[in-house]
Amino acid sequence: MTTTERELLTESVHAILREQIFSGELPPGTGLSVPALAAKLNVSRTPVREAVQQLIYEGIAVHTRNAGAKVGSLDANTIRSVFEVREVLDGLAAHRATMNITNDVIEELRLMVAEQRELLDEPADARRDSLLDLRFHTRIRDVARNRPLSDALLRLDSQAHLYRSDIWSGETGRRLAVAEHQRIVDAIETGDAEAARIAASAHVAGLLVRITRALTA
Repeated sequence: MTTTERELLTESVHAILREQIFSGELPPGTGLSVPALAAKLNVSRTPVREAVQQLIYEGIAVHTRNAGAKVGSLDANTIRSVFEVREVLDGLAAHRATMNITNDVIEELRLMVAEQRELLDEPADARRDSLLDLRFHTRIRDVARNRPLSDALLRLDSQAHLYRSDIWSGETGRRLAVAEHQRIVDAIETGDAEAARIAASAHVAGLLVRITRALTA
């Protein structure tokens, strides 16, 4: 196997494990045994080991001496800290994206929001809706063209999605998120970078409030 082939396989394994963690198939505290996962995915141990290391770097998994790696878990204070930082950085990403975006990407974002709005008429699907949310925010961060910013937000968002699924199970949380996404896109389209920053920051702040309510309910 060439280096490129191994890297592609590692990326594939990493994507599979992330999706299984975000969907709840691998809940917090689940062990990430390299031999067991390699057998389950029918791949060699090396790409699995590298994928698990990437999950640890992203804060999705943790490694404990004598126990190995396992899916991470965050307490309420850590969740709050993650979202407080995200509030600032997502605002910056939206501000920068406004300065760089093209009409084609604006249309792409509008179609994403339209899809989310149409799905409000269907039963909630936490896995589907959380992944659509991640895709929306990732596109904006890509357009911001700031690699350190995107890398930091990927790590924070990955941790946040470990605990965000509950807000996608109720009609109110889904409806509010779509409305907040719409405000972000509207501000970006008009070229108002400061309004885009405020809208993106307010969206993350609102998510934190709703998550906190769910945790204390």
